[in-house]
Amino acid sequence: MDRSGFSRRPDSFDGLGYRGEGLGYRGDPLLGPRVTEPPDIPGSRNLHLAGERSPLSGEREERTGEKGERTGERAGLEAPQPGQVPAEQLSRFAGFGIGLVSLFTENVLAHPCIVFRRQCQVNYHARCYHLSPFSAVAVMYSITKAQGLKALWKGLGSTFIVHGITLGAEGVISELTPLPRELPHRWSLKQLAGHLLLKGLTAMVALPFYCASLIETVQSEIVRDEASSGLLDCLREGVTRLFGVGAPHSLRLLPLRWLLLPAALHGVLRYVITSCVQRGVLWLQQRGGRQRSGGHRDPPDLLDSYFPELLAGCAGALVADVLLFPLETALHRLSLQGTRTIIDSTDGSGGNGPLVLPVNTQYDGVSDCLLAVRRREGPAGFYRGVGALAAQYALQGALLGGARALLRVLLLEGGAGGGVAMETQPGGA
Repeated sequence: MDRSGFSRRPDSFDGLGYRGEGLGYRGDPLLGPRVTEPPDIPGSRNLHLAGERSPLSGEREERTGEKGERTGERAGLEAPQPGQVPAEQLSRFAGFGIGLVSLFTENVLAHPCIVFRRQCQVNYHARCYHLSPFSAVAVMYSITKAQGLKALWKGLGSTFIVHGITLGAEGVISELTPLPRELPHRWSLKQLAGHLLLKGLTAMVALPFYCASLIETVQSEIVRDEASSGLLDCLREGVTRLFGVGAPHSLRLLPLRWLLLPAALHGVLRYVITSCVQRGVLWLQQRGGRQRSGGHRDPPDLLDSYFPELLAGCAGALVADVLLFPLETALHRLSLQGTRTIIDSTDGSGGNGPLVLPVNTQYDGVSDCLLAVRRREGPAGFYRGVGALAAQYALQGALLGGARALLRVLLLEGGAGGGVAMETQPGGA
């Protein structure tokens, strides 16, 4: 059939003023439907002068502009305004800032409280138990005034070494064994048991180095030999404690195998309690947020996406440390027994007592230590130095809250002010 009589152009197409009307040109029944909006091809009969737009291109740009406006409305604040910091960048900076403040506070600024708490736990001679943070802070100030700032910052490097050994041992054991390092969203009892077993084995591996770090943190600066002390003493003392080579020869020194089970039990229980309390606090925060918003989900705040998790973790660690404080006291006393360690007096320098005291205990195990503390020191003896623990978490919470408020002022209000300034500038011009 001859198709030369059929034209491929609509009858209404004149090359200069084409307009698509209705549903467009349907074409003939043989060649099928025609394109309702022919392309604006350069060099074709649909010509226009330089600098002018064809009618079809104008319609396309109008429709594209409308579509872009609808897309912008759906995207909301995802597309940043000119001169305004993107929300993703603000979120990353806020999370990094709060996480850095939490890490610095927990491991550096709170170290004096950890040092004094451990000294109170192993000092069974002290008359004052320091159950209040006010008495603990007063004695910490007197010790610092008498011996200098380094008196309560000793052993800081060894604590970082112990943290590194713990993380490394956990990673190596999880790679060499089928024990899961992280629990999936839906876990089974077998996976949970393997995960807790991994935590217990990690605590056992790090135990000799933890004992060496404990000695460095409670040893008095008055009797410390600066010439023989170094940053890697924790590793050397941990290896000697593990193999029994070069360790102080004392009949009261307990074998390391007697401390493996208490250390593993303490590590597993602390992890379980911290995780459970953290999940509970997060659930309560989410429920309270839904009730305040009347069931509607408001856009999440950049800082509120990080701060509640850190606050929940801090609350979980506080509850775990308070509940396990008696077990930690017994573990510290057994780890220090027979090491000939001399500690500072925790009763303050106001009396006529000695400034330093030796640690001379003769416990036969964990049960004997717990019974002896209850019989000689009373129930309050299990919580010697708990005031320093309260001061530690109060300092950590206060600094986290201050960092959150400061970042809110610097980032959120500063970013909003920059966006407003950029919006008002074209109008004024």
